[in-house]
Amino acid sequence: MLDGITQQHPVPDELLGPLAESTCLLLEPDKLRRSFADNGYVLLRDVVPRDDVMAARREVFTRLAEVNEILPPVDAGIATGTSRRRELAPDLGAFWKSVSEGSALRRVTHGLRLRELAGLLFDAPARPHDYLFLRPAPVGNATNLHYDYPFFAGGASQIVTCWLPLGEIPVCEGPLVVVEDSHCFEDLIGPIRSAPLSSDPKAFAAAQDAAYQSNATDTLEFVRSRQTHLLTTHFQLGDVMIFGGFTMHGSLDNHSPLGRVRLSVDVRYQPAADSADDPRFFGPHPLGAKGGSYGEQKAAQPLGTPWVARQ
Repeated sequence: MLDGITQQHPVPDELLGPLAESTCLLLEPDKLRRSFADNGYVLLRDVVPRDDVMAARREVFTRLAEVNEILPPVDAGIATGTSRRRELAPDLGAFWKSVSEGSALRRVTHGLRLRELAGLLFDAPARPHDYLFLRPAPVGNATNLHYDYPFFAGGASQIVTCWLPLGEIPVCEGPLVVVEDSHCFEDLIGPIRSAPLSSDPKAFAAAQDAAYQSNATDTLEFVRSRQTHLLTTHFQLGDVMIFGGFTMHGSLDNHSPLGRVRLSVDVRYQPAADSADDPRFFGPHPLGAKGGSYGEQKAAQPLGTPWVARQ
């Protein structure tokens, strides 16, 4: 893990650690749920059909190649460094919605296998949100550390995030990181757990803004101050990370020497018996967390647009 970089600074070896793997617990669901509770996440290796994941990768990168953002062959995921997205698809939100609803991608994110895995953690049938986050991250882009709650909280009794690499992601290409034991940081979690929630987009945005104070804006300083570690791994096709709303996570910087775009997707799952009438996340035209649908996502902007941290 010597090539981990965050916010343009190398991550010292003593601050990095490996993610715990839980694949061997799939046949022992009680132990799998205990691992999830103990760690705040489970890493499952090679559990989604690789051919399906590769088909989703090809589908997404083909769409980006059509707007001159990815070089052929598209499977390699190498950025052109230019874009004609605004010219060829001036409605950026509509374009990104169409990419995010691709049939091959949805076969992975909304397929039987992921439902089964989320259901094991719930100990009940699971269903996905219709709204998802597809993230192509070129060199220089990263996601700052944050908690998902209350951004995806709603009427469900439980909500988990399923994060999938759509292709191999070595450490140098900016994979997902989890802050070790962050699901136990009650001084940060308490205030956001008590934030008032509403399905009204404006009211919910206010609750989100109140939660930003829990975000770690200086990653290395934060990790040192908590005497903890950034946990990550070299992700492969077919891997899945599942974590809860109170597990702090983000990504390392993508500094691929090849100029490769890191491609991942995250989708939320909840028990199937819980309400699915939240207009932000369900239906043919979900509003999104702030009411802007797919147009509010950073990835809706042309590839290479800096991912400015939320304020």
